[in-house]
Amino acid sequence: MVKLAAKCILAGDPAVGKTALAQIFRSDGTHFQKNYTLTTGVDLIVKMVPVPDTGDSVWESPNVLCLVYDVTNEQSFSNCSKWLEKARSQVPGTSLPGVLVGNKTDLAGRRAVDAAQAHEWALGQGLEFFETSVKDTKNYEAPFQCLARQFHQLYREKVEVFHALA
Repeated sequence: MVKLAAKCILAGDPAVGKTALAQIFRSDGTHFQKNYTLTTGVDLIVKMVPVPDTGDSVWESPNVLCLVYDVTNEQSFSNCSKWLEKARSQVPGTSLPGVLVGNKTDLAGRRAVDAAQAHEWALGQGLEFFETSVKDTKNYEAPFQCLARQFHQLYREKVEVFHALA
């Protein structure tokens, strides 16, 4: 297996669980920090994810998108349109595949966003849909595995274009 560097935009409103999701994924589910300070600016988290049939590669612009909202906060879901627009403006003229992640499913009694509604919106935007509870370490890997598959597909398409030109 060779190293492949993908760049993922992790976007969403404050306090939806972006940092927690990234940290729990990076630690393979072993580290859930109970108290977070509000993340400002950029967090850089690196984790190698094996992607078969690839060579060493680093791409300059973001390749995939992970939009996160809090299932107990309707406004955080509504703002996903804004975050999606901002993310896609970073890579004009190219496709930016990604996922929509509803976090904090452990707070089921406070749910404000219907999963079916979020799933329908995600599909309409060309995104895959997942729900997770970082706190309970439920389904936190699935969005990243999907992003790795999407990135692998982009990589294969670029390789095919290069081979066609050769």
